[in-house]
Amino acid sequence: MPLPPPSIAREPMHTRTITVQSFAREDGLWDLEASLLDVKSYDFPIRNGQTHKAGDPVHLMHLRITIDSSFEIVDAVAVYDAAPYQDNCSSISHAYRKLVGLNLLKQFRQGVKERFGRSAGCTHMSELAQVLPTTAVQTMAGRRRSSGESEIYRTDKQPFHLDGCHALRLSGPVVEEFYPIWYRPKVTDGMD
Repeated sequence: MPLPPPSIAREPMHTRTITVQSFAREDGLWDLEASLLDVKSYDFPIRNGQTHKAGDPVHLMHLRITIDSSFEIVDAVAVYDAAPYQDNCSSISHAYRKLVGLNLLKQFRQGVKERFGRSAGCTHMSELAQVLPTTAVQTMAGRRRSSGESEIYRTDKQPFHLDGCHALRLSGPVVEEFYPIWYRPKVTDGMD
């Protein structure tokens, strides 16, 4: 369902588009390629009396990570096609090799913050990295279901995604229907 139409006239200002694609590799690993594109809907002045034209990328950057079946990052590369301070921005791209060794499911976002916080990284590239864990889960879900590896069928370990959001709360109807062994009815104290 789309958002309801706005009740007040408005003018477009900025558009950020984040795209992530995943790929199964022939060597048994997976690539996730993420891109961030920022454009303005108006011209604005930049250095040396030049003008940045509406629709031209303000930021256009790409991040590729390679993961193994345990979601550990085994390779990472970052590149810039557009950045407001050109080489000054893109000179940090090599630092994103420090993603190697992080696991997308184990404190990944905290690890990104620790490695690339403030001037140790690029705000936009680090923000782009933040979308990778959920994309990886979606990438692996279909693969695991088709191979019979899915955590859905295990009874010895609660699937990691359960109790991670409102729809998948242990006391909710989705868990009750699709993951009944992990369903935990909500206990009320009679005060509700």
